[in-house]
Amino acid sequence: MAIKRRDFVKQLVGGAALAGIGLPLGVRAEQRTVKVGFCAPLTGDAAAWGLPGLYGCEIWVERLNAAGGVSIGEDNYLIELAAFDNQYDPELALQGYRQLVEGEGVKFVMMLGGDTWSGVQDYANRREMLTSTLLPSDLSIDAPYLVAPCEAHPIYNVTGVDWLARNFPELKRAGICAQADSLGDISIATYIGAFDAADIEVVKRISFDFETTDFAPLVRSMLDAQVQILCLDTAYSDYVDAITVEAFRQGFEGKIISCTCDNYRQLITQTSAEFMENMIFQFPDFDDPALNESFVNFEDPNRFYATYSERHPGTWSAVSWEYASILELWSKSAARAGSIEPLDVLQAMKGEGRAPHAFGEADWWGDGFFGVNNALVGNWPVVTIQDGRARIVEFVDIIAWWEQHSDTLLRSMLKNRQMWYQRGYFTS
Repeated sequence: MAIKRRDFVKQLVGGAALAGIGLPLGVRAEQRTVKVGFCAPLTGDAAAWGLPGLYGCEIWVERLNAAGGVSIGEDNYLIELAAFDNQYDPELALQGYRQLVEGEGVKFVMMLGGDTWSGVQDYANRREMLTSTLLPSDLSIDAPYLVAPCEAHPIYNVTGVDWLARNFPELKRAGICAQADSLGDISIATYIGAFDAADIEVVKRISFDFETTDFAPLVRSMLDAQVQILCLDTAYSDYVDAITVEAFRQGFEGKIISCTCDNYRQLITQTSAEFMENMIFQFPDFDDPALNESFVNFEDPNRFYATYSERHPGTWSAVSWEYASILELWSKSAARAGSIEPLDVLQAMKGEGRAPHAFGEADWWGDGFFGVNNALVGNWPVVTIQDGRARIVEFVDIIAWWEQHSDTLLRSMLKNRQMWYQRGYFTS
């Protein structure tokens, strides 16, 4: 899977050195410490999927350590964060993963996943190392120590379609487009199933090449098909931006639904505030008042967002909070286990079949979808733009949707050859 977020990467890195990456944070000599690893792209085309997450983890670690760390067994531990830039290269990812495990002695490794997980899986299995991914499509029966405790992609995309169908029942014609890769393909299959469940017809489907830069013909073909809903699937942010701007230029007046819309402020300036109010996506800013509800399991999200925005202005994205939320779950699980050892923490994390996800209590789920119950799935927010700000309009229960529509979704996944055993994971 190639990841292209060129403009955002330039904004994040800006040609400057990544000072301090890989160094322990907030360590006091008189206290015990535990190291956790961060093996993700920090430079290159995929940096937007890693670097904002590292920024978020740094803030989370500083907050926890400033409060005295985490109580595990009879000891109190501060957290050290050790990071490695794998540049989204499988061979480099294996090198970095081994360095973190053998050289740094980490007890847990966070990864983006995707192509980099394929390079690490065999080694991680041999070491029985607890590892997290942001891409649940990495999950399989061949990866027993891999968990997806935050991202529920692509299953959470059904929530946006469900909300759209309930609030705008007159819209019945959709067009879907995304880059032609493993991320886009599995997401397209999911959106098709969700639209089918909502009695919305997909009248146009386009998988475009990575090198596409002119999206005028794509948008024109959608408008010629008289789509009322333009679905941008899980397209990368530079594609989302270009297609959205082109839809505005060509006078599209319907709804736009997308997995992410990281650069919505920039898009408002390139289109209009009124036009962008038609955008529906899945990732909120963490200054959202809805995140202060009692069921949310992310400590002081508004202050976290403020700190992040002050330190790294203009770089907030979908992953800025995700790795940090995984760290929060890991720390709670280690405290519950009374141990920092990977298998103990994994058992505590999954032992009751439920765990505190960032957006509320959730189930360890996925056997029928990913082949193993290693994805933490529950509520997921639906986000729209109101008065120029991304705001949660509803938390939708993914499991409840699945229980009602699983046959429809599975039919789409099978037809599009996106079930876990159709993607090469079935070994028994």
